[in-house]
Amino acid sequence: MAAGAADPGNGRAPYDGERSVGQLFAAATADLSALVHDEIALAKAEIRADVKRGVTGGVSISVAGVVALAAIPMLSFAAAYGLQALGLTLGWSFLIVGGAYLVLAALLGLLAMRSFKKIEKPHRTIEGAQATADVLKNARPRPATKEEIDRALGRIP
Repeated sequence: MAAGAADPGNGRAPYDGERSVGQLFAAATADLSALVHDEIALAKAEIRADVKRGVTGGVSISVAGVVALAAIPMLSFAAAYGLQALGLTLGWSFLIVGGAYLVLAALLGLLAMRSFKKIEKPHRTIEGAQATADVLKNARPRPATKEEIDRALGRIP
């Protein structure tokens, strides 16, 4: 708005350096839009880190499953017959080998659970959004004076 031009909102020309209501509203809208975009970017960054942790836990679970299912048949026979060659009966040999694979699967499962427990809520995003909501709840415009209302309505030139 050019200096000296009347502000249609209140019928008076703004003082030097003073912004009109429209300019103030446009600036507030731009600031609020930038704040919302920043909050969204923060949420994406925090969620991205948690997704990486979740993928790590998922890969650990998958590896544990593959080890438990694919390796057990082949290595169990080899280990059981190796234990039998040391003097144990075939039954005890297979029991020892099966127990060893269960312990291995349990350890891999615990590793996966440890990765999953590291996943957290996006605390900074939640705090930022709550702070923004508090500011917006408490932000109240200055009440217009009777003279400003009369000027806006055209009662006073």
